[in-house]
Amino acid sequence: FEAVKRSGPALSKNKFIVAINWTGVTFLDEKERKLLVLSYPEITVVNTVRDGKAFGQTVFLSTLKGDFTLSSLMAGDIAELLHMFLGGLRDRSQYAVALQEANKQDDPTFLSFKKGELIILIKDDDYSPDRGWMKGKNERTSQTGAVSMDAILILPTLTKPTNEVLSLLNLSPDQRKTILQTNQREAGTVERVAPFSLKEFSLEYFRQPSKDVNRQVMSKGAAPERLWASSREPLKQALLKSLERSPLLSHQASLCFTAILKYMGDYPTKQVQSPLELTDQIFGLATANMALRDEVYCQIMKQMTSNNNRFSLDQGWQLLWLCCGLFPPSQALLKHAKRFLETRRREPLASDCLQRLQASLRMEPRKLPPHQVEIDAIQQSSTQIFHKVRFPNDTDEVFEVGTSTRIRDLIQTIAGKLNLASGDGFSIFVKTPDKFLSLNETDYFFDSLRQITDWSMKSKRTRDGGPVNVSYLVYFMRKLWFNVYPGRDLEADHLFHFPQELPKYLRGYHKCTKEDMVNIAALLFRVKFDSDKTQFVTIPKILKELVPNDQLKAMSSEEWKKNIIATYNKQVGQTAEEAVVAFLKSIFRWPTFGCAFFEVKQTSEANFPDIVQIAISKQGVTIIHPKTKDVLAMHPYNRIANWCSGSTYFHMTIGDLVKGNKILCETSLGYKMDDLLTSYVNMYVKERKAARPRNQRLTT
Repeated sequence: FEAVKRSGPALSKNKFIVAINWTGVTFLDEKERKLLVLSYPEITVVNTVRDGKAFGQTVFLSTLKGDFTLSSLMAGDIAELLHMFLGGLRDRSQYAVALQEANKQDDPTFLSFKKGELIILIKDDDYSPDRGWMKGKNERTSQTGAVSMDAILILPTLTKPTNEVLSLLNLSPDQRKTILQTNQREAGTVERVAPFSLKEFSLEYFRQPSKDVNRQVMSKGAAPERLWASSREPLKQALLKSLERSPLLSHQASLCFTAILKYMGDYPTKQVQSPLELTDQIFGLATANMALRDEVYCQIMKQMTSNNNRFSLDQGWQLLWLCCGLFPPSQALLKHAKRFLETRRREPLASDCLQRLQASLRMEPRKLPPHQVEIDAIQQSSTQIFHKVRFPNDTDEVFEVGTSTRIRDLIQTIAGKLNLASGDGFSIFVKTPDKFLSLNETDYFFDSLRQITDWSMKSKRTRDGGPVNVSYLVYFMRKLWFNVYPGRDLEADHLFHFPQELPKYLRGYHKCTKEDMVNIAALLFRVKFDSDKTQFVTIPKILKELVPNDQLKAMSSEEWKKNIIATYNKQVGQTAEEAVVAFLKSIFRWPTFGCAFFEVKQTSEANFPDIVQIAISKQGVTIIHPKTKDVLAMHPYNRIANWCSGSTYFHMTIGDLVKGNKILCETSLGYKMDDLLTSYVNMYVKERKAARPRNQRLTT
């Protein structure tokens, strides 16, 4: 929406575009540069007033960053859209801030909190907002209890509000005004400081400027080459003199600079390269080789110095933003890089680059260049990245992921958002056209994505030839089935345990009696249709959704129907939700509950059939007869000496490494078996390490 600012805090432009989406409101200039970004928790009041002027209506926004009065022909639409987002987000929000103190230490029914503290709202049918009460959790104390609706302000957000927003909400309007005025004065002071360059750094660390004979002939009085300032000329060697001794590194540095020129639009090229290809050339070698990292920082900052081309400069800011999230500069370059950013605070990405730079000092460098998702985000001027995560019950949600988000961080975020009792045993999986892989919890999220999609692209390119794109989906599922007791965590039971265990049951992986199958079929019918008995007629048609595949012919369709109805009628008063838990409790009694099953061809045991089922669980590795479901062998983890896998096999040694018994399997899923076995063993090693200090404390 086009708008004109009539009053409010100072912006560099008074006429701008108001962009609204589900994350917030952004004021953009004509080149779509951000003038101001407001998240919904920062917007407190939205009103419209007809001003009688030619420009139409006026919309008034009261925000934590000041009050704005905007004139726009579409003022009514702006207000309506904002009200819709604010209302919808409040309805779905699980975050609130305390407006007053509540000290109820003597009664555990009520939650105690201080003014300004973050309260996480918990859905609970025993508490009705209509009656003025909700259940909440104090983030600081982790205590839960009843919260009066009058004592809190529900924040219109699906993500945890920043500390800045929480602190501003806790201030009076006058206090906020004072802070904003101080910040504006400081910003004005910074703006008057000349933008910092690498000139001083170059005197000690850059090589000598090259002597260009042609340039000297053209103009005897030509100034020497300014290596620290922007240039449209490709580099023939590295900037840093530390790389001069290595012809290979110096050559790689020059290729990197050419890619920077292309990304920033400073280099004419006939063949159009994608942004991802260029960022791979810029950052790929530097993520792998520490010696090139300062060189990349210097090259980007060089091209952003004395650069009057706004498009080129904006592209440079994108590269610097990406760079600051991948790896830090050396101590020698750090203070110069900070000063470079601090003297450009009015640039939209400067403060974010500074924050990312500081964060990179505290974390391990990324191992791989940026992922396509990161590049897409920054090219759309978004420093927040949201990624869709799917669940096994065919639902999905979006979660914020950052450059430094590790898999374990995302697991805990999702577990918290879904109100799971614990994130232990859960994992992030990535599904590509040919693989379904679990991600290592210690890796960075975007490094893991790159590794998997790059591998799939390479594999596909080898098969098909030419450039390819690889589609992928991200899943959150239970991987390790330990400390799982149906009924203890109902959220996990409905979202994960039921949809993950049901397909295994229907594929016929468990050994069970006919009585078990009839009972479970009745439960599954109730899950599907609840108390609707008119659906009994559909039982013969949906038998494969109620009974294991290999047992469908154990009775005729009509016999199955008669037995299922009789058992269903005995389960009086049970709801569909209760039937889900009852199903899980039924299969929980079996030793194969929570197992991952793999059908393989074994070539090592003459007494076993050629095709066997291998079940991997918290107990160990079980070899099962595929038809009778009888256990042929059971190998606990303390008996497994080692294992290995390849694209067509999985091998495992039982007992002693030298004289041990080898189990040889042919399978395309060896990578999955290898990973699952490793994960269970690591889990037990971690438990043993955690138990050791406890035992030591007890003995001392």
